[in-house]
Amino acid sequence: MQTITILYIILALLLSISVAYFQYFFKEKNKAKINVVLFVLRTLSLFLLLLLLINPTIKKTELINTKPVLAVLVDNSKSIPYFKETKRITIFLSEIKNDNNIKEKFDINSFSFGSDVKPLDSLSFTENETNVSKAITAVNDLYEDKIAPIIILSDGNQTIGNNYEFINSKQKIYPIVFGDTIQYQDLKISQLNVNKYSYIKNKFPVEVFLNYEGKENVSSQFSIYKEGKTVFTKKIQFSETNNVQTISTNITSSKEGLQYYTASINKIEGEKNTKNNSKSFSVEVIDEQTKVLILTSVLHPDLGVLKKSIESNKQRSVDVFLIDKFKFNINDYQLVVLNQPNNSFNKILNEVKSSNSNYFLISGANTDWNFINKQQLGFTKNALNQTENYGASFSNSFLTFSQKDIGFNQFPPLKDQFGEVGISKEHQTLLFQNINGLETQQPLLATLEENNQKIGVLFGEGLWKWRAASFLNSNSFEDFDVFIGNLVQYLASNKKRNRLEVNAESLYPANASIQISAFYTDKNYLFDSRAFLEITVTNSVTKEVVKNPFSLINNAYQAEIENLNAGDYEYKVSVKGQNIHKYGKFKITDYQIEEQFTNANSEKLQKLANRTGGKLYFKNEIEKLKKVLLEDKSFYTTQKSISKEQNLIDWKWVLFVVIGLLSIEWFIRKYYGKI
Repeated sequence: MQTITILYIILALLLSISVAYFQYFFKEKNKAKINVVLFVLRTLSLFLLLLLLINPTIKKTELINTKPVLAVLVDNSKSIPYFKETKRITIFLSEIKNDNNIKEKFDINSFSFGSDVKPLDSLSFTENETNVSKAITAVNDLYEDKIAPIIILSDGNQTIGNNYEFINSKQKIYPIVFGDTIQYQDLKISQLNVNKYSYIKNKFPVEVFLNYEGKENVSSQFSIYKEGKTVFTKKIQFSETNNVQTISTNITSSKEGLQYYTASINKIEGEKNTKNNSKSFSVEVIDEQTKVLILTSVLHPDLGVLKKSIESNKQRSVDVFLIDKFKFNINDYQLVVLNQPNNSFNKILNEVKSSNSNYFLISGANTDWNFINKQQLGFTKNALNQTENYGASFSNSFLTFSQKDIGFNQFPPLKDQFGEVGISKEHQTLLFQNINGLETQQPLLATLEENNQKIGVLFGEGLWKWRAASFLNSNSFEDFDVFIGNLVQYLASNKKRNRLEVNAESLYPANASIQISAFYTDKNYLFDSRAFLEITVTNSVTKEVVKNPFSLINNAYQAEIENLNAGDYEYKVSVKGQNIHKYGKFKITDYQIEEQFTNANSEKLQKLANRTGGKLYFKNEIEKLKKVLLEDKSFYTTQKSISKEQNLIDWKWVLFVVIGLLSIEWFIRKYYGKI
């Protein structure tokens, strides 16, 4: 107790005596014996009241013993029942948790892990993925300031996450190996790389990594199938030293839509696990054949150059017509090129404006600018009856699409009628006019966009010279063709932004959690968090329907669908109260990632134990593990002293005594007539 507190208590006692004395003895003529009793009662009651106000405390020191924590991590994935170890792993865990000596030395906390880690409630062995590194990291973070050795009950086969054999752990780790440790001969597809999209009639690359585990020389055959038909096959040889093979091939995409393939390697003699011998993959084949129409009033070398450059991309085709010979519908084309238009283009331009079609206008010496200026296209030119040569200056501020400078300022000038250009619509300029070395702010090549209509304007003829100059500069036509291709790709695209976008995979492994995300906007294309989205999944064969609502997570909607059997599925995402839908399909394969291993990975677990100062044990060595844990002096109980301030008096009892004393004093005074 502090000195100042003692001083307050003494003063409180003196004050209580003084007040009681003043009341019962000061200037009292009749000093009856009962006054002494009343004096004592009043002194005590006042002193106790003042003591309540002072509230004296004393410091009390407590010693707390903290036992080390024994963290037990149990693999709850499907690979455990695949190795038929569920019973053994449960018994092992029970013996650790129920051992009295272990419980006396450690606080035992157990966790289960698969793709995630959580406190152990019960074991189901149904996790589809195994992340050993995440489990170790989580326990290390949880017991960062404690002594907490870790026991891992697992087969050591990890399917996701960082490589756990290189993990840094301040705690000692004791892996217990469950599963078959015998090395069997095994062939497997370890990795398969393929593009998600391909254009129709194009070839897409497939890269497959094959692994062999064994000591004998073996041969097998690798094949790729589509709808039961072989599209690729190759014989391969393996040995103990030559145990990795990479297969690279190109497959032609002949059919539009989502196409499924299966890569497979034939079983070898003595191979125990064949589930890792095949893997499915999918490719979405897109038919995006762009048809371009070139209409011209004159024959010109630019026509051939445009056709060659545009058709350098096999997904594009070009039709060239003199304006007087064209009798077809412009709506059959994604882009119309108007080369040096005049009065003969009146009907076509009316169709272009009425259908809001995209077009690319190229002017030149034979262009009728008086006719064009009357069409109200958003650009005009006050042309004089003479021509001018215009060089090109590249604009770094052009943002409509990505285009690099391919040396435009070194290209020969283009020819057009002399005059000032005026553009009334919102536009971007890719190339400015350069007249005799003088750069101007007049556009040479510009793009315009309004009401979903895209327009390109080139104020000059002579593109054939540019393609030739590009070849001389780089010994290839590629740079120029890419430039024309970029321009055509932008102008030919009619894609509008959708208010509902859905992101889903086309292929999922068996028993995996199907996660599908969606992004929904209002009419101003701003994210709308007020909507209610629902997904309807239908099995293509059984027609069984599953409906799930989307949950709003951050700035996206997400849905999770579980327990779907292997097969083909179609889905529909709907927005409640809106006539907005998105359709798609996916396939669930028989591929079980947790069943791709032939044996337990004791080698990795051994490296983990060595790296952290622990030791590897097998499932029948529980007594050895117990002995090491009990005898290791680094796992000790820590003692910590804690100082607490404790109230010297209990205010409830003191208040009760004060009330009692004052009550007795009142009754005595009443009895003797002092009130």
